[in-house]
Amino acid sequence: MFDPVGEDPPLGLAPPAWAGGVVLESAGVPLAGMLHVPGGPGPHPIVVLCHGFPGNERNFDLAHALSRAGYAALVFHYRGSWGMGGTWTWRNVQEDAANVVAAVRAADFAAEHRLDAGRVALVGHSLGGFTVLRTAAADPAVRAVAAVAAFDFGIVPAAVRGNAQARAMLVAAFQESVLPLSGTSGEALVAELEGLAEDWGLASLAPRLAGRPVLLVAAERDTAAEPEAHHVPVVKAYEEFPVAGLEHLVMPTDHGFADHRIALTRVVIDFLGRSVPV
Repeated sequence: MFDPVGEDPPLGLAPPAWAGGVVLESAGVPLAGMLHVPGGPGPHPIVVLCHGFPGNERNFDLAHALSRAGYAALVFHYRGSWGMGGTWTWRNVQEDAANVVAAVRAADFAAEHRLDAGRVALVGHSLGGFTVLRTAAADPAVRAVAAVAAFDFGIVPAAVRGNAQARAMLVAAFQESVLPLSGTSGEALVAELEGLAEDWGLASLAPRLAGRPVLLVAAERDTAAEPEAHHVPVVKAYEEFPVAGLEHLVMPTDHGFADHRIALTRVVIDFLGRSVPV
C-alpha cells in the first residue's frame, strides 16, 4: 500500500493518470480549471477545490495528493479573477462554485474524464472554505465537505456596522489584494458584505449540513480567519444542532498552513477516505 502524500502511485495503471486544463462555464462565462485524474479506469470520485481571496494559494499540492489517492481533483478560477471574464463579487463566487459542481457532474464531462458524478466532495480554503460549506448546504447531493481556515463572511456586517475604524481597516485590507480581480475594489467588497443577509453566516448552515460528513480545520496562528471568531462559534453551532458527521481540529500554524502542508494533506485525505471511499 503506497502513501499518496509522499509517494507516486504504482506504475502500469491504465489509463494512466492525467492532469490538464479544462474549461467550465458559469453564467455564460468560461472559467479555466485544472483537472487531476487518477490512473485506472474509474469512475473516480470527484473533489472540487475552491481557493481563497484573491487566489494566490490554489492548493495544487492538495489536488495532486488527492489524485494520487484516487480522487479526481479540480482547481478552478472564479469569475473576474486571474484573467477570467465577468466581475468579481462575493455572490458570483458562490454562484460559480455551484455551477462548477454541476458542470463536473454533467454526463458528457464525467464520461470523458472517468468521473463518478454520484460521488462529489468539496474542499476549500479561507473564502473557499466559506464557499464550500455554503455550496454543500444548498446541494444535498454533495457527499462530504472540508473547510480549511474558513473565513466566515457572515459575521462581517455586524463587525463593521457603526465602527468606522474597523470598516476602514477592512477596506484597506481587501484593496491590497484586488490586483488579480476585475471590476471591484476594497470599498465595493465591503459594501457588498454590508448588504448581505445575516443568514450568510456559517453557523446558520447546521440544519442543512446535518447527516453529512463535515470537516472544519483551523489554524492557531491565523490572523486572517482568527479561530475564536471564525471557527469556534461554527463548531459550537454544528455540535449543538447537531451535525453528527462533524470533525474539527486546530493546527499550530498560520492561515496558509505554511509549515503544516503535509499534515493538512493527510487530514483531508483521511477524512475523505472515511467519507467518500475510493
